[in-house]
Amino acid sequence: QVQLVESGGGLVQAGGSLRLSCAASGRTFSIYGMGWFRQAPGKEREFVAAIYWNSGSTYYADSVKGRFTISRDNAKSTVYLQMNSLKPEDTAVYFCAATPSSLTTRPTNYNYWGQGTQVTVSS
Repeated sequence: QVQLVESGGGLVQAGGSLRLSCAASGRTFSIYGMGWFRQAPGKEREFVAAIYWNSGSTYYADSVKGRFTISRDNAKSTVYLQMNSLKPEDTAVYFCAATPSSLTTRPTNYNYWGQGTQVTVSS
C-alpha cells in the first residue's frame, strides 16, 4: 500500500501562486508515476499534471500548461505542484494520486489517492 498526504492549499487572489505538496509513504518503490487531479463542485475529477517517478518526465493539461509545474523529490518521496498565475477557474479540491503502472490522464488508472486539499482563487 501507498499512503499519500497533500498539503499547501488555501485561499489566494487571482494572479497569485500556491505550491502543493504530496508526501508518499509505504511501498513507494512500487510507484511508477504520480499525478495531480482536481475536482470542482458539480464537476468530474479532471487531470492536471503527471510525472514519471524515475525519469521525471512531465505532462500537463492544456488548461494549466505554462502556469503550473509538477516536480518530485525522490529522496523525500514527495511530489510538488507549483501553481502560478492562478485564475478563479482553478478553484477546486486538488488530489494527488499514484500509479504502479501506466501514467495516463484517467483517474481510474491510479490506485492510490490522497485526501485532497482545497484551493480557492478569488477574483
